[in-house]
Amino acid sequence: MSVDLRGTLRRRKPDKRSARLVPRPRPERADDWTAIDEAAPLALVLDTCVYIHSAAGRLPEALQRCIERALLFHCAVALAELAVGVAAADPRGPNWAALRDHYAELFARMPDTRLLTPDAQIFADAGLVAGTLARLQGYQSHQRAACLADALIFLTAARAGIPVLTANREDFDLIQQLAPEGRFLAYERD
Repeated sequence: MSVDLRGTLRRRKPDKRSARLVPRPRPERADDWTAIDEAAPLALVLDTCVYIHSAAGRLPEALQRCIERALLFHCAVALAELAVGVAAADPRGPNWAALRDHYAELFARMPDTRLLTPDAQIFADAGLVAGTLARLQGYQSHQRAACLADALIFLTAARAGIPVLTANREDFDLIQQLAPEGRFLAYERD
């Protein structure tokens, strides 16, 4: 499969953007997870922070219940970010074995049918979104890498037609301003 960079450039129009983006106020967005109908079926792609907050017991109880009833999908990019965190933690630390075991068990429980992996076209598209944001927002190199990972998760979920659950409301709002086809639900951690 070839990657259509020209088509992606025409669709995203990074050359037409020169002004810094501003996060939209909440009333202009329908991204609050508390607006979810509890009786309706729900599918979610989890952002990396959701796994971390859940492991730390820092998710609001109502959100934890919502996640437990949802059909969960997992993005390979978020799993890579978690693996980086495990490997970057000090293996001599008192909690490293528990950290390693927690995420190893979590990964093992994920069905292959619920794993979403970005293809080359999504990588190119996410690169344009992240690069545009890096230029407009004045991101440093570490911010560009984090933005690329978020854009990959967002666009992978968008391709599947599933919203991303995240605590990174501002970052995902900026991405959505450039990629309005995607959706996200945001929460405030405990």
